[in-house]
Amino acid sequence: MGLNIGIIGCGYVGTAVARRWREDGHSITATTTRGDRREELEEVAQQVVVLQGNDSEALASMVQNQDVILLSVAPPRGGDYQETYLETAKTLVPVLQQSPRVQQVIYTSSSSVYGDHQGEWVDETTLVSPGNPNARVLAQTEEVLLSAQSDRLDVCILRLAGIYGPERELLKIFTRFAGKTRPGTGEYWSNWVHLEDIVEAIALVCRQRCAGIYNLVNDVPQPMRQLMDRLCEFHNLAPISWDPSVPLERSYHLRLSNQKLKRAGFELRYPETLL
Repeated sequence: MGLNIGIIGCGYVGTAVARRWREDGHSITATTTRGDRREELEEVAQQVVVLQGNDSEALASMVQNQDVILLSVAPPRGGDYQETYLETAKTLVPVLQQSPRVQQVIYTSSSSVYGDHQGEWVDETTLVSPGNPNARVLAQTEEVLLSAQSDRLDVCILRLAGIYGPERELLKIFTRFAGKTRPGTGEYWSNWVHLEDIVEAIALVCRQRCAGIYNLVNDVPQPMRQLMDRLCEFHNLAPISWDPSVPLERSYHLRLSNQKLKRAGFELRYPETLL
């Protein structure tokens, strides 16, 4: 039997999830902050609502008839993280407490909340140590949403690695660096997850009514230098040079474990990063 699912934020991830869930027979309500996206989203959702994340009245109207809420917001380029993430969460939690039909909230967070762990492996028991203002906002957003956890409502946080996939291939992301010199040595770890695996993971945690925090990443982290070298070689691009005399300040350096999500039954379609 299909669920009523509300998706707050239908960008790259939210739209792909909406398409999958609709194909599975669920009834989808998609939200966007932009009225010009209504027609596009009507192709993947039965209902489209234009609203701002801090509009409690509009959120309450959208949420009241839903069984599940997916919060998958993202700011526009250069946008305000606090407004996009934290204010939306702070507005949503009281609405959820007045919406007894909702059984689960799924939130797509970021593994950047862990901060710099000097390239060591981290899992969901690792304390977060966000190293920049945006990551701190993401960590605060998680805290606000987890405060809504109750006997009635499950809150599931997915901490995503770097996202790539159709229209966001690594070639498209990194081709501008070909033949140029990058700061540092490039010997810092990169963690990635394919869009299709994100969609499958969200479907899984919804189906199993998961609660708590899960890392979402593929099996094989790679040093950025190695990844870029392989990418340039594979696509016949000019190689990238590195300049160790120019320090690269990074607030995020770790290898991300996905074992908890695998124990919940998740199987990756793309265990290694595609070039």
